[in-house]
Amino acid sequence: MNKSLLLLLYLPLYLLLSNVCAYAQADLYAGEVPVASQSETDRNQALPEALRQVLQKVTGLRQLPATFELHDNLNNAANMLVSFRYRNINQIDPAGNPLQQLLLVARFLPSEVDKLVQQLGLPRWPQQRPAVQLWIVVDDGLGRTLQPIEYEFAWQQTEQAANARGLPIIWPDLDEEEQQLIDIGLIWGGFTDYLIEKGAPPDGVATVAAAREGPVWNLRWVLTSGQQNWNWRSADTQLSSALVNGIQQMADEISRATAIEASAQGQWSLDITVSNLLGSADYSRCLNYLQNVSLVTSVEVLGAEPGKVHFSLELNASPEYLTEALRRGAVLMPSGLGSRSEFEYLR
Repeated sequence: MNKSLLLLLYLPLYLLLSNVCAYAQADLYAGEVPVASQSETDRNQALPEALRQVLQKVTGLRQLPATFELHDNLNNAANMLVSFRYRNINQIDPAGNPLQQLLLVARFLPSEVDKLVQQLGLPRWPQQRPAVQLWIVVDDGLGRTLQPIEYEFAWQQTEQAANARGLPIIWPDLDEEEQQLIDIGLIWGGFTDYLIEKGAPPDGVATVAAAREGPVWNLRWVLTSGQQNWNWRSADTQLSSALVNGIQQMADEISRATAIEASAQGQWSLDITVSNLLGSADYSRCLNYLQNVSLVTSVEVLGAEPGKVHFSLELNASPEYLTEALRRGAVLMPSGLGSRSEFEYLR
């Protein structure tokens, strides 16, 4: 069997393996702000903007409401600060020149941020956010290429815009021969179902068809997340700016569809039963998973019987949001039609 045929057979598996970290994401409670130096003065001046960025990531809102209450809390950002550090980032500008920038990374107390979000009457975008696999095809007038290396600056700007909104994205990682097995025409056409058939994550895959028409880049976006589909366009004279505009729209759409409204935030209790737990390893993994679901504040074991464990959960949002969060986690699934209390452990 020749190599091309082998690659064709294993390509779906390859794409699936490339998504092992599809649920990993940056710290939503940390903001990154450019600073001139590591001085206390520069740090204090940057903290309000860092907290604003955190609130944007946690709420999913591109623009926060301009209220006196928000203004006062931003000015008192130091009271919510947990830790800070600095890091240098190296970039390439559109002309191909190296750039270096100093960033303040400020992390704020999650419980206080969540309390502020509810206090301000803002939505809360759940922390478990499936990463969107982003497929960008560029037509420069000579041909269509998947994420050409000469636009590295644009890819960096895309990542930074996504990180600033708390939107996890991942890139397809294919070598030249593997790219030959992908139908660029279908990706250009926005056929996300084709990519899902090849192993792209069904909870988040997007295509971008980027064409240069005179001085303007016109981009056509198609996004699939679960059962929902969106499409929109963005344009600019710079490819990087057009991509950033499109990423902003993507974060708007996904957060709007999944955010928890202020009225649904608070304290709830829910008892659930998890079946198909066949040993201590299953139980430990299940318990650890529940303790790390962002909607779950605490977990108590009520009792057990062969193959089943009964849990009492304290939630920070209405129970209706829990089923969707567990479905995305792919560790537990509802075992009864429409049930909020019966779940089956997946192994």
